[in-house]
Amino acid sequence: MALMITDECINCDVCEPECPNDAISMGPDIYVIDPKKCTECVGHFDEPQCVQVCPVECIPRNPEHLESPDRLMEKYRALMVAKNG
Repeated sequence: MALMITDECINCDVCEPECPNDAISMGPDIYVIDPKKCTECVGHFDEPQCVQVCPVECIPRNPEHLESPDRLMEKYRALMVAKNG
């Protein structure tokens, strides 16, 4: 399951550099998470790093992108292959 950033985001800029998959970027008004790149930090960390640093707790799981832990690991592996050639 990918994460998402709600409109409660205050654009504090702390989440973007924490994402190991570069899934977070600035959208038109608030930061957004690319569900194709978000693995909830599976493969990198035990907990999603953006959630850990968010001061307003505006990063829930995205109900439109349900994925099992195994699927998140598959996505992580595919992203690493694409990144490393």
